[in-house]
Amino acid sequence: MKYLISSILIFTGLMVHAQTNDRIKVACIGASIIYGARIENREQNCYPAQLQNMLGSHYQVTNYGVSATTLLRKGDYSYWQTKQYQDALADNPDVVIIDLGGNDAKLVNRIHLDEYEQDYKEFIHSFTQLPSHPRVILLSAMACFLKDTAGIWDPVIVNQVNPKIQKVAYDEHVEVIDMHSPFINKEANMPDKLHPDKIGAGIMAQNVYRVIVQERDKSFDIFKSLEMPLKQSSFYGYECADFIFNGRDCKIAKPKFAAKGHPWVWRARFWGHEPQTDIALLQQGFHIVYYDAAELLGNSEAIADWDSYYKLLRKAGLAKKAVLEGMSRGGVYAFNWAASNPEKVACVYIDNPLLNIPSWAAQFLNKPGAKDDMFLAFKKDYNLTTDSDIMNFRGSPVDKVKQIVKGKYPILILCADADEEVIPQENTLLFEQKVKALNGNITVIHKPGFKHHSHSLPNPAPIVDFILKETGYVTKS
Repeated sequence: MKYLISSILIFTGLMVHAQTNDRIKVACIGASIIYGARIENREQNCYPAQLQNMLGSHYQVTNYGVSATTLLRKGDYSYWQTKQYQDALADNPDVVIIDLGGNDAKLVNRIHLDEYEQDYKEFIHSFTQLPSHPRVILLSAMACFLKDTAGIWDPVIVNQVNPKIQKVAYDEHVEVIDMHSPFINKEANMPDKLHPDKIGAGIMAQNVYRVIVQERDKSFDIFKSLEMPLKQSSFYGYECADFIFNGRDCKIAKPKFAAKGHPWVWRARFWGHEPQTDIALLQQGFHIVYYDAAELLGNSEAIADWDSYYKLLRKAGLAKKAVLEGMSRGGVYAFNWAASNPEKVACVYIDNPLLNIPSWAAQFLNKPGAKDDMFLAFKKDYNLTTDSDIMNFRGSPVDKVKQIVKGKYPILILCADADEEVIPQENTLLFEQKVKALNGNITVIHKPGFKHHSHSLPNPAPIVDFILKETGYVTKS
């Protein structure tokens, strides 16, 4: 009996050891925000603890945060010199999440920022050379609302630190998560204007969680599938290819790892303008694509060109249905193509959109010699010669609602209520009324007091959540 009990105890111990070893070890590296400074019940409410709760028992999340530390070796308190750094290396983690950069933005440390990128690369290498060869994820520095220019100062974070983090992510081919945009409107959740409270730590954990658990296709590389000359560059830390197709400039920004199914966003116009939504979706494994059809304004030639580009992208492996994204006159391009291709659209997000071209063009009528380039292009694109031709034009999205609603895809519009260039009552509101009359699926987010610029939202969470939900890529903790 004694031997039986001993055998059971040994077997049980081995099982516990095996289960522990099977857990995915996540190392959270950083300073006071990672440590959980100033959060009530820190051990339960800090970001690593909340991340542990979200990930569940298959993961083992360890908090290696040390307050006031820098990524810089020459910083006033370098993380390189801490016991926690050595402990993290010794743990041989499977995933390493690094949030170091805020303290590097202090005046005392700014004199060394020219060494930040090289120090960061060496810091990453110290982990990737471990036997576990961990997945490395960088976090951009969080928004800071302090006004002391000698301390942690947001302009330095935005203009110096975060661009360096993006460059390191690009050079080292590691993942990067934007933590600045999610907090740009969350000052209320940062009681001391620097450290997030429990809710803020939860926002941080949720953003990291979504990236960690997103199903990935590690083998997919659209650049290899295109089989044409590409010029590569960085798009906020992501690889971006420029190339010519059908005589037009094209771009594709690819995620570090494609999400299963290879989802994608088709930016209709103004590549790179207010990119926060695109960046957030790249994090989630979406591709961002662009075809420069300027300035065809959604005419038959533009639609034919987009059709050809769509075929190229499908052949290269992207999903059947695209997310269409359009700002200003990008709304014309997006919806005119969608009206002709309802089965190829997953959802549409447009922003202060031009949806009624005659309404906009009316300002140039009865003005001989009007020189507006877009107005002249509009007349040429649609072979319009008289004022009557222009006012009777019926090729705008507001005239194609029946075809658009036929696609049954959800529509999200951001509408600046004081838009002086694209009158809401004659564009978004008229379009919304027509879509709802045909039982279409449309949501309008109003921006009271805002004019045509700026587009998007500083924190794009409502837009990103809409797109993830409507494409089936929502991850619930």
